[in-house]
Amino acid sequence: MTRTAPGAPGGAYDDESGAWRRWHEQRVATVAAPHGPLALTGTHWLEDHPDGRLPDIPGRWTADGDAVLLTAAAADGLTVDGRPLDGRARLTADPGPAGAARVARGERRLVVLVREGLWGVRDFDPAAPARRAFSGIAATPYDPRWSVPGRFTPYGAGRRRVRVANADGRERGLTLDGELAFELDGREHTLQVSVEDDGSLWAVFADATSGSTSYRFRFLRPAAPDAEGRTTVDLNRALLPPCAFAGHFVCPFPPPGNTLTARIEAGERELR
Repeated sequence: MTRTAPGAPGGAYDDESGAWRRWHEQRVATVAAPHGPLALTGTHWLEDHPDGRLPDIPGRWTADGDAVLLTAAAADGLTVDGRPLDGRARLTADPGPAGAARVARGERRLVVLVREGLWGVRDFDPAAPARRAFSGIAATPYDPRWSVPGRFTPYGAGRRRVRVANADGRERGLTLDGELAFELDGREHTLQVSVEDDGSLWAVFADATSGSTSYRFRFLRPAAPDAEGRTTVDLNRALLPPCAFAGHFVCPFPPPGNTLTARIEAGERELR
């Protein structure tokens, strides 16, 4: 049987490189979408606005136990579930993408969120200057050396909760579920990771390029490990965090132990 060399046209490298290009193109499209991360113009915590009046957002927004109470008149131009609001609406945190938020004002979407019991509202505006100025994501082309086997080992004592600084200057809890180990150029590295609802892994990490030739930290989302903990660590798909696109996100910084000594010259690096 004839086998195609990995680097030859139609070979394994070609397949992986093509898959990476499609992934990168989809990422750029998602970031540039009308209610993508570039459209975020503000995150407002209700505790900072005891009168319920948020900057450049009509209505009165107040925390009410396990929800937010929004009071608005028809003249405020707010809609809830597509219907004009003239009175009150009780809102829980929006679970889906910003474009599916329950509250809107024209093309803007007002996303209700909660972090550690504190309620907030995010304002996504398709006319945001950052979205208009966006020209792409600088990313290193696919290189197979950055895609390596990894092994996930859950913590023996269960999940851990650590406090880490966030991009907005506040400290918040970060839940970690185990350790992801992998080798690069003969050296073993580990990352403390969280397990997502679908079983995939999520890591916040920095490396020797962070803050110089790449953003100050990045995200990595390996696929769900198999029953023996095996997965693929593909650093070609290292992601810029949302706060790289808009300063109003509250991304967590890397937890202790997640700053790699290696130079990860792969994946998304910075905005163009």
